[in-house]
Amino acid sequence: MAHRILIVDDAAFMRMMIKDILSKNGYDVVAEAADGQQAVEKYKEHQPDLVTMDITMPEMDGITALKEIKKMNPAAKIIMCSAMGQQAMVIDAIQAGAKDFIVKPFQADRVLEAISKTLS
Repeated sequence: MAHRILIVDDAAFMRMMIKDILSKNGYDVVAEAADGQQAVEKYKEHQPDLVTMDITMPEMDGITALKEIKKMNPAAKIIMCSAMGQQAMVIDAIQAGAKDFIVKPFQADRVLEAISKTLS
């Protein structure tokens, strides 16, 4: 059965890009969210196998959403996505329980490597 993934990014274009990479490689994108608040709600609703989470978003940022999801499910698998130059935030995210991070703009092979490593 295909792994179920939730994509979280405030930019529709970025969600589309990552969804395209995942769909072409046999993953099932069960939901998308545009901010951290939606991410927490969609996580509750869909219980995905993995979440790709943008760090910088309106309403609730990715690190806060990561912590909220981890409270609900300590075993949640979350990969953070960040633009260049957000190293300090990436370190915070890893300390908060993120499994890996991918840098934007996305490179398909790096996205797939991070996801397969996290799910194995």
